[in-house]
Amino acid sequence: MLRAGIVGCGGIAKGKHVPSIVKIKDVEIVALCDIKTEKMDEFIEKFELKTAKKYTDYNEMLKTEKLDVVYVLTPNDSHSPISIAAMEAGCHVMCEKPMAKTVEQAKAMLDCAKKTGKILTIGYQNRFRPDSMYLKKACERGDLGEVYFAKAHAIRRRAVPTWGVFLDAEAQGGGPLIDIGTHALDMVLWMMDNYKVKAVRGNVYRKLADQTDTGNVWGDWNPQEFTVEDSAFGFITMENGATIVLESSWALNTLEIGEAQVTLCGTKAGADMKDGLRFNKVDLGKQTVIKPGLDAGGVAFYDAEADNPADDEAAQFIECVKTGKTPMVTAEQAFVVTQILEALYESAKLGKEIMV
Repeated sequence: MLRAGIVGCGGIAKGKHVPSIVKIKDVEIVALCDIKTEKMDEFIEKFELKTAKKYTDYNEMLKTEKLDVVYVLTPNDSHSPISIAAMEAGCHVMCEKPMAKTVEQAKAMLDCAKKTGKILTIGYQNRFRPDSMYLKKACERGDLGEVYFAKAHAIRRRAVPTWGVFLDAEAQGGGPLIDIGTHALDMVLWMMDNYKVKAVRGNVYRKLADQTDTGNVWGDWNPQEFTVEDSAFGFITMENGATIVLESSWALNTLEIGEAQVTLCGTKAGADMKDGLRFNKVDLGKQTVIKPGLDAGGVAFYDAEADNPADDEAAQFIECVKTGKTPMVTAEQAFVVTQILEALYESAKLGKEIMV
């Protein structure tokens, strides 16, 4: 039985990680840590964690409890110090995305993982979706050929998160680019299996944040609290000449919405996720579109429960801890994502291309 500690008992812990962790029979959540004790009380009641101990200081939790794994589910600016402290205390770490707020912080996490030999993985659960897994296998088999142009889509029309610290530039490091753009970028790099970046050019906008009649799905935001961008776009050039276009927004006047989606264009075929997973190619001299059947389908009473990427992500992390396998999301891969995000913000600030 692995002993687990949760640092950060907010929405991402409650909605994604903990519901999946409690399904794993050989993991026990023995400790919770949050600066707000009422959040931990809600957790204990919701997930029936009656024996879990409560801490408001993660260092005290790490010193007192003998933990095997720690889940770092806090705002971006604290990912690095908590993850490093956990690894130095002998724990394997699942850290929520993005890896860190800055490249410097992410590099410190990467160095610590190498020094301690502990597993460090980052919560890019969209890789575990059935369409993502299928497309990845197709890429590995060479179905698309050389992928030389790709798009990373993370576009919301009016879905600005108004809770927590999402609108706080100091705590998060940015808005939709670092929040949801990071998922789409991770997926594109993984599909292409290309982590060698040459240069980036980015533009960041705060054009709608001062509006008050917002139509936002989570209610009107407070313009005074909205200190991050509402949209951001990037042009990324890889060392081999491949091009990636990244688009992200929480608020944008568009009907072309789509989150955690990719478009890939290769020498043999292309693929996108705009209407389910679609492949396009020329076959027998004709332009064709192929849509794989990714649903269980068939007999209603026999169909298995729908795949849950968060469950698969949680189970795989524990399997890696127990067996020593390399996690699907490595710290080295997540580090490159953070490098690109920081360079895009820097490019937008300076108004010029940034060499990575």
